[in-house]
Amino acid sequence: MSAMAMLFGYLGLGAAAGTMAGVFGVGGGIIIVPVLMFAFGLQNIPSEITMHLAVGTSLATIVVTGASSALGHYRKGSVHRAWFLALLPGLMMGAIGGVFIAGNLSGTVLGMLFGIFVLLLATKMVFGLSPKPGFVAPGRIAMSVAGAVVGAISALFGIGGGAMTVPWLSRCGATMTQAVGTSAACGLPIAAVGALTFIIMGWGNPLLPAWATGFVMWPAFFGIVLTSVPFARIGVRLAHVLPAHVLRLCFALLLTVVGLRFVLA
Repeated sequence: MSAMAMLFGYLGLGAAAGTMAGVFGVGGGIIIVPVLMFAFGLQNIPSEITMHLAVGTSLATIVVTGASSALGHYRKGSVHRAWFLALLPGLMMGAIGGVFIAGNLSGTVLGMLFGIFVLLLATKMVFGLSPKPGFVAPGRIAMSVAGAVVGAISALFGIGGGAMTVPWLSRCGATMTQAVGTSAACGLPIAAVGALTFIIMGWGNPLLPAWATGFVMWPAFFGIVLTSVPFARIGVRLAHVLPAHVLRLCFALLLTVVGLRFVLA
């Protein structure tokens, strides 16, 4: 694959991920990781590192794409600062732990775990499974533990963590606006710490392709970042036109196909 074709492919991936993130209201990582796996395969990158490279690159893009969302929520006052600070230590430690777990798993096992996670998310969307809203916030220890779990799973699979953080914060008594805003803020330390740890973990790996630093592929990073943010706005507009239940079922079907592809592979 030529360098020009590779760049246009990454730009297209960013556009698709941004649009779908805007339409379906999820972080782009759940879309970026499987498509990067496919793209890296076309470039003949060794299969032993494609999953790790996809996850690390996805986290790096979330640092940038999630920043504008987090800043917007912060300016509107929808970030619950006390809860964010209570979750923060666990988020960071969990992200580091998640990367170390990923680093000790083969690409095949990591891909299978990603597929199982995606299938669980699809099941949740189809049946509308979600914790019931609560009214009493847990203590700092419980928040730290929750943050560690969210951080570890998010870094392990290269996602922002909103699928877990929003239900948890809602269970803690947050309004949906607070839950979404605080979740957006939580995604930044997860992505930053996770991406940096993936760079360190992959440093000097002899299988890495050119233009990669550790497990972050820079052409993919820049291509995705350039197009995902503007196309997310298009996705948001589409979301207000299409029926909500149709959107949910279509995305659940897409997740099911992706999840089965990883599990069966």
